[in-house]
Amino acid sequence: MSDLPRKAVTRTAKLAALPLGIAGRATWGFGKRIVGESAELVGRELQQRTAEQLFKVLGELKGGAMKFGQALSVFESALPEEVAGPYRAALTKLQEAAPPMPTRTVHAVLEERLGEDWHELFLEFEDKPAAAASIGQVHRGVWHDGREVAVKVQYPGAGEALLSDLTQLSRFSRLLGPLIPGMDIKPLIAELKDRVSEELDYDLEAQAQQAHAEEFTDDPDVVVPLVVHQSDQVLVTEWMDGIPLSEIISDGTQEQRDRAGQLLARFLFSGPARTGLLHADPHPGNFRLLPGGPEGEDDWRLGVLDFGTVDRLPGGLPATIGESLRMTLDGEAEAVYELLCAEGFVKETIELDPDAVMDYLLPIIEPAQVEEFTFTRGWMRSQAARVADPRSPAYQLGKQLNLPPSYLLIHRVTLSTIGVLCQLGATVRLREELEEWLPGFVPEDPVDGEAAVAEA
Repeated sequence: MSDLPRKAVTRTAKLAALPLGIAGRATWGFGKRIVGESAELVGRELQQRTAEQLFKVLGELKGGAMKFGQALSVFESALPEEVAGPYRAALTKLQEAAPPMPTRTVHAVLEERLGEDWHELFLEFEDKPAAAASIGQVHRGVWHDGREVAVKVQYPGAGEALLSDLTQLSRFSRLLGPLIPGMDIKPLIAELKDRVSEELDYDLEAQAQQAHAEEFTDDPDVVVPLVVHQSDQVLVTEWMDGIPLSEIISDGTQEQRDRAGQLLARFLFSGPARTGLLHADPHPGNFRLLPGGPEGEDDWRLGVLDFGTVDRLPGGLPATIGESLRMTLDGEAEAVYELLCAEGFVKETIELDPDAVMDYLLPIIEPAQVEEFTFTRGWMRSQAARVADPRSPAYQLGKQLNLPPSYLLIHRVTLSTIGVLCQLGATVRLREELEEWLPGFVPEDPVDGEAAVAEA
């Protein structure tokens, strides 16, 4: 049996063992309740043990298992502290590490995709990978023109591994559901599967990264490496140093946390407005803090990596988001409800109380109500608990709302970014970014509108 099939069998066996372990712990939990222990305490311990096993397995694997782990990791802020604490380190490792591909395999891919003389393209090439992700790993090198480069090499069979892992994970998504309160795991896995073909296409990734690199050239706040060379399964870009956001989360100063949070929010909302693309993989492993921002070497810029998953939004983020957000802040319950109905957030067969919808939305948009807001794990947990408790009005109303397909990725990216802001514990002037970049958030000046019509 060759290496790849053997590894595939091993990966499948490890994933297959997960539901058995979860079922065994559920039986253990039932036994504990029989002998009189608190259901809440038993539930917390069960959740912790399940999470520890899940992330131990995911941390040993590439493919869809690691991709799923990375997607889950940004929601870690929603977990109760006594559950989140013991495996927070394991989540961070998922964002930055995975077992490396053998050197001989790396060389074989480079020879196949860049030609037999691929060595001549580089002045230097480091066989030891500098980083690893779900579908490939990155090697550091020096291009033949002297530029330091990152060489992203796709794992052979990565597509099959991704789809196989995600299909298997989806089969027991119901068992994984309790890990993240208020989050439906199955649609997350389904969406990850939908994005596989795009992420495997390095030509699409190169186009998206180059569009961002050109738009943000000389930007005082955001840095995107230029694309140097691209071929099937190999992507060469300029190298970017800096402090990974995962290290800022674990050890950064408050100044670094606040700066990273502000720039992350700025990039989230300005990217679609400036490029027509939404970076759709906002886990901490894809961001760096770089010294040398607008205020000098002691200031920081945000470095952005990995454009394998993007949402194409030619007109920027939908104006409906900004309009409904502004009207909610202004207390216009009827207008908000009508807009949500028109956009398909409320199905035609359902009738809801506009004031109840307003009560549901207001806590979620609390960060936009004030000049600056401190994102915390506590705030995230309170929001998750509010929409996850079957006894709460928010839970009942949330079940009746609908998320149109065109908003799925935007919704997940926004939630993921908020999760990272809470991990950072950053104080962010979010309203400032919304006013600058989100269409519809600032009402159009009637005079400007008439002038625009006259010019047209």
